[in-house]
Amino acid sequence: MKLDDAPLLSARIDVRAYHPDDQARWSDFVAHCADATFFHRIEWKAILEEVFGHRTHYMMAERNGELIGVLPLAEVRSFLFGHALVSLPFAVYGGVAATDDVAVKELHAAAVRTAQAIGVDHLELRNRTVREVDWPRQDLYVTFRKEIAPDVDANLLAIPRKQRAMVRKAMQRGLTAEIDPSIERFFRLYADNQQRHGTPAMPKRYFERLKRDFGNDCEVQIVRAPQGEAVSGVLSFYWRDEILPYYAGDLPAARDLAANDFKYWELMRRVCQRGTRVFDYGRSKRDSGSFSFKKNWGFEPAALAYEYKLLRGDRIPQNNPANPKYRAFIALWRRLPRGVANALGPVIVRGLG
Repeated sequence: MKLDDAPLLSARIDVRAYHPDDQARWSDFVAHCADATFFHRIEWKAILEEVFGHRTHYMMAERNGELIGVLPLAEVRSFLFGHALVSLPFAVYGGVAATDDVAVKELHAAAVRTAQAIGVDHLELRNRTVREVDWPRQDLYVTFRKEIAPDVDANLLAIPRKQRAMVRKAMQRGLTAEIDPSIERFFRLYADNQQRHGTPAMPKRYFERLKRDFGNDCEVQIVRAPQGEAVSGVLSFYWRDEILPYYAGDLPAARDLAANDFKYWELMRRVCQRGTRVFDYGRSKRDSGSFSFKKNWGFEPAALAYEYKLLRGDRIPQNNPANPKYRAFIALWRRLPRGVANALGPVIVRGLG
């Protein structure tokens, strides 16, 4: 810091609520802030409100009229897990995006005041790094991110030998991959996969909104078997020079075909040619099947710092299969007829953010 900067940095920081007139400023700030992620984009606000009915509390920090930090928040009410203020539901990353450490503290303080005022059980910030050393943290989740080489063959050779053999086998089986402008085939694969794993599916209109609101930054890739049947699919987000394969689905036949191995390799191959630099494999629970799958690709886990301000109770909420309530719910959901699951899913999933 230069001496001339001291008066500017000592000026008061004002934190206020987001207003619709701030949309362009918010979007420009997020586009250039190093802390920001795809989930800080302002489009999520309307999606959370209009698709899920969540009440949002988006905050902005300014110094001398200059925007220096943002914090997206939404209330989640769940009959299983209580009432929470979260940054951000259905997102793997969240928390404050700021250009100033003081702005982070001011936004955190404002978030705590809001959480107290609306009477939630806890405040949850899904940070990638530790920001509040005295707050309890959830260490269940990790993320997998890796720079990809500009050369396609180099990326294939970078995959560990056993996993690379699976990719090559998939290539030999006559699978094909294509970009689908619709979400119809993807949604069928996704919903089938979710019920097999005992989890309610997001509503179809959610994926329609993702495609509509994010445009070319939201893409669906479908893998077809040699006979033409869609057997696996992935919906990905593009962010700056990164790709985030975020939602996936498949049929039981995909495993024997190695269709999921082929799916992610085809995605990596294409985005390499596009000039994408980082492949973000997303969040996984430690020691889960998806955790092992991603490690088999040569990705190393990095701990996520999900931080909590507990306002009622003294334990971090466990809205994951480690919770006996959650395990019982999964067992019940797997037994439901598909039509019943599809009807109830959109109602229940809004509380599982």
